[in-house]
Amino acid sequence: MEASTTIKQMLAGNRIFVPTYQRAYSWDTEFEKSKAPKQVNVFLSDLEDYNKSSTKSFYYFGHFLFEEKPDKKFGVIDGQQRLTTIVIFLSALFKRLSSIRKLTETEQEIFEDIIKRNSTYRFETVDYDKQLFKDYVIDQTKKDKNGLETASAKRIVNAFDFFTSQLESKDESYLLKMLNTVQNATCTTHPVKDESEAIQMFIFQNNRGKKPSNLEIIKAQFMFNVHLYGGEEKESLIEEIKNRFEKIYKSISSIEYNINEDDVLVYTLRVHFNSLWETNAIEKINKLLSDGNPIPFIKSFTHSLAISFEHLTTFFGKDEREQLEIHSLITLGGIGIAIPFVIKAYKFGLPTNTINQLCSKLESIVLRHRLIGTRADITSRVNDVFQNFTAEKPDIKPIIDRIDWMKKTGGDSWWWAYWNDTEFERSIQAAVPHSTAKYLLWKYENHLEGQGKSGYSPTRFDKIVSPELEHIAPQTPTDGKPVAAGYCEYDEEFKQQYIDCLGNYLLLSKSHNCSVGNNPFADKRATYNHLAQQREIQEMTKDNLTWTKQEIQKRKEKIITFLKDNV
Repeated sequence: MEASTTIKQMLAGNRIFVPTYQRAYSWDTEFEKSKAPKQVNVFLSDLEDYNKSSTKSFYYFGHFLFEEKPDKKFGVIDGQQRLTTIVIFLSALFKRLSSIRKLTETEQEIFEDIIKRNSTYRFETVDYDKQLFKDYVIDQTKKDKNGLETASAKRIVNAFDFFTSQLESKDESYLLKMLNTVQNATCTTHPVKDESEAIQMFIFQNNRGKKPSNLEIIKAQFMFNVHLYGGEEKESLIEEIKNRFEKIYKSISSIEYNINEDDVLVYTLRVHFNSLWETNAIEKINKLLSDGNPIPFIKSFTHSLAISFEHLTTFFGKDEREQLEIHSLITLGGIGIAIPFVIKAYKFGLPTNTINQLCSKLESIVLRHRLIGTRADITSRVNDVFQNFTAEKPDIKPIIDRIDWMKKTGGDSWWWAYWNDTEFERSIQAAVPHSTAKYLLWKYENHLEGQGKSGYSPTRFDKIVSPELEHIAPQTPTDGKPVAAGYCEYDEEFKQQYIDCLGNYLLLSKSHNCSVGNNPFADKRATYNHLAQQREIQEMTKDNLTWTKQEIQKRKEKIITFLKDNV
């Protein structure tokens, strides 16, 4: 493999693969042009801009770093996102060209050099996406999108579909110019046989694309340190780290839409060192790597990382689907303070009903913290019960007791009182952020539905079709005549205290919300027959078809009473 070469020459006669311990495909695609362009979109627009220009120089695809293996096999260490996208794009291009006419002998040779010759694939992605890549992108034998188990698989399909849609209207001239641009594009390569050299280069190299995550940097630093200080254990330790990161990246592909991998790195640090005060993962780990023999820490921490990702995969996956308490906590979002407790609970093997109890209690304090909006630090109030929550004493009662006490303690204990019932009630009297208000009304909906029903199974938030927040009394009065429309006068008190409050908020589907707009109250009321809270409005106003301060206040008090008893 030449140091300065072209894309065609780099791929021809070689077999390039993504090692299993490397990140899977992570470039995103945006199908709506009005939004900020994603990496796949930029890839295509850059090529088109180049082809429209008058430049005489070849297109440049950057630098690629490889670990050289026997039999002309190369593991790509840096540049795999670009290389994956190049192969996806060319496969879509050949598909379009073949639909116009039969490939020429030269074009068929280019295809075999860059994409596939007989049963030899020139490029393969990570093992768990490899078959999908072959079936959907290269061979195009898979036409459906069923069984896409990882986020990386979905990205591969999205990229191929995007390129296919963009090329379907292009003529032969456009396609041949693109093919010529990509196959003759220049690049530089650096194949190394010494894995430690490849890893060291990866740490300091920064090409265009997604910036390496802290987790990727830490992985590379761990492997490099093992090469330096592993001694006789070096080979087995490298294999162990690779195996652990293979599992970690599989987990990331499953949960990355729920949680950021670098956040998991920090949460693992907090669990590993048993302190919620750990915040800067890179700084902490670099210090540990520079102090004496780093090997014991590397072994123990990679194990902790793998455990965290394994348990969070269950938490955000199977358990979120099956356990309403976990679904509720995840739906709330912004649960960083709760995750280290959750990781510990799974790590200690606590039963599901105990984890559900813990999640419900953590949810209540997270929700209060968000609604009250205090700048008071919650970490310092719960760090001690976190530290005492250990494998030797895996009892959640002290955690629950602490949260309950914080919720009930009086104003005289000012350091603890920021999250108490008085502050909570005050926080939900006036306007509530719409995303949080929808969440609260979902809780209230299940409360109404469950009244007087034995064995009632609460409705999941995601079962409400496109939930939106409706203002029963509209923000803008109907035709400027609110009283005639069934509302009260829009005086300053009404606008400041009643329009935006829980008593005037209602949960609707998006289509329902669009249909009612700022219609008269009687017209709106006639449509309120889907959710229990909508039927509650009908019942409240059956004798008087108006929606005024009195009705809003009455409903707000009912909702607040429920929330005080249940949040």
